[in-house]
Amino acid sequence: MTELPQGPQLAHRRLDDLLTEVHSLSPRLSDQGRMHSLLQAVLAIGSDLDLQTVLRRLTEAAAQLVGAAYAGLGVVDEDGSFAEFIPVGFTKEHAEQITRFPHGKGVLGVPLQKRRALRLADLREHPEFIGFPAGHPPMSSFLGVPIQVRGEVFGNLYLADKSGGAEFDEEDEVMVSALATAAGVAIDNARLYEEARQRERWLAATTEITTRLLSGADSPEVLAYLVRQAREIGSADTAAILLPDPRARGHLFAEIADGPIAQEILGTAVDIHDSVCGEVYESGEPKGIPDLRQANCPMLTHRGYGPGLTVPLGTPGNTRGVLLLGKLAERAPFTASTRRMLHAFSVQAGVALELAEARRASERLVVLEERDRIAKDLHDVVIQRLFASAMTLMSTMRLFSSPEAEERVRRTIDELDSTIREIRSTIFALQNPPSHQDTSLRERILKLAESTAYSLGCHPGVGLDGPIDASVPDEIGEQLLAVLGEALSNVARHARATEVHVSVAVEENAGRPATLALTVTDNGVGLPEEGRRSGLRNMEDRARALDGEFFARRGETCGTVLSWRVPVPDDSLPVDAF
Repeated sequence: MTELPQGPQLAHRRLDDLLTEVHSLSPRLSDQGRMHSLLQAVLAIGSDLDLQTVLRRLTEAAAQLVGAAYAGLGVVDEDGSFAEFIPVGFTKEHAEQITRFPHGKGVLGVPLQKRRALRLADLREHPEFIGFPAGHPPMSSFLGVPIQVRGEVFGNLYLADKSGGAEFDEEDEVMVSALATAAGVAIDNARLYEEARQRERWLAATTEITTRLLSGADSPEVLAYLVRQAREIGSADTAAILLPDPRARGHLFAEIADGPIAQEILGTAVDIHDSVCGEVYESGEPKGIPDLRQANCPMLTHRGYGPGLTVPLGTPGNTRGVLLLGKLAERAPFTASTRRMLHAFSVQAGVALELAEARRASERLVVLEERDRIAKDLHDVVIQRLFASAMTLMSTMRLFSSPEAEERVRRTIDELDSTIREIRSTIFALQNPPSHQDTSLRERILKLAESTAYSLGCHPGVGLDGPIDASVPDEIGEQLLAVLGEALSNVARHARATEVHVSVAVEENAGRPATLALTVTDNGVGLPEEGRRSGLRNMEDRARALDGEFFARRGETCGTVLSWRVPVPDDSLPVDAF
């Protein structure tokens, strides 16, 4: 990267050229004092590469050169209005009283349109004068000079109320025009320097995002870094990333935010079909928002925000979300260069997210293939050997003459049978893992049982058997969880039990649909002979609604046994489920 010239070095390099330009403007600039002041102003303007500093120094120098009480510099945006206005000569109290500063309309727009200076004895008499905003001090004498950079109008320099009540004369006009011409060079260099620094920051942020994603960092963490960098580099007050939610189609949600109101806007929904954010999401093209107070953007519309910027996260046709930036109402809009750099930044970040997701999908595929291999080994080798061992033991039972030995072998066979069922359940879980977005029914059953441990006074035992995740439809799974929650709640409130056992199984029925069976047992006081049974009726109603059955009875020795059984549709069972 070529190093840009710095401060005084740049000013002295341009000094000879500037002197030539000043003399060519008018031979009347012979007064040594004013010439000296002009050159000092040029050197002061060119001694810094910070654009805001250059613009303020230019405005202050112009006011001092011609003895103006007030001065202002309006930076022109792409639409011809002022993207920024720098006032000089206003006290803090005056500035707070003014409801708004000029936007480049009316008499202030004449130098922009004509591209030449405008000098007036009283600006209020000009036909284009549209009045002062509320709180603005009255002004009379006026001088407006356009500032051109590389042949394009960069902005307008305004002077008002010359000292002593005099009018601005031709020499004042020439002096300010010379200053504006010289300032164009300094402004151009400062602007290029600022863009280079900003571009460097965007590139560094993009590299960091790509590195984090491809090194395995979580996407939410990287998106949080992305939105923070976008807000800081884009000089915004608030930034948020809006992402679609497959469970709420037609809306974008503020998933990640940065700024003073970040926590307040998280989770806010935006209609895709009736908002600027939705338009950007569908088109894949960035769009500026002149005033967020007039836009359908619920998260910022009523919070004092004005200029806004929305850019797609990704490429057209493959937009992953929208990055929204907002500035407070009194601040200048986002510049064209900021919009371009932020769009490039978001596109690069979107591509990096896509690559990271593809890498994670490849890793998941490897894991799934390994799970499938393990499941096949368990099914084809381990279960078959256990089954063969159980059959061998059963065939040898008739050889035992001791009832005690026969009972021991029978218990061993039962344990082998139980082990086979558990391994088969594990095989189903390996072959049908839950997606990365959803929690499996097995996990939800375990979490529900674990969450009731405190109210029960003990940790319930949980047994799961059969292809629960693969075969139970979502609507039946929801009913199962509701019944289980009601059953455990009843035990906690009434049973005074020290042991609770939960069993959930998908049972095969020869020639008939399989059955989802839930059994809850405890060692408590048992069912009362009389009393309220609204909870039990709810469980029975849920079973009947699914063509199932429910019963509750006292245990053989103590406690209660609840049984809830419903059929499982055949088309929901995997092939070779049993």
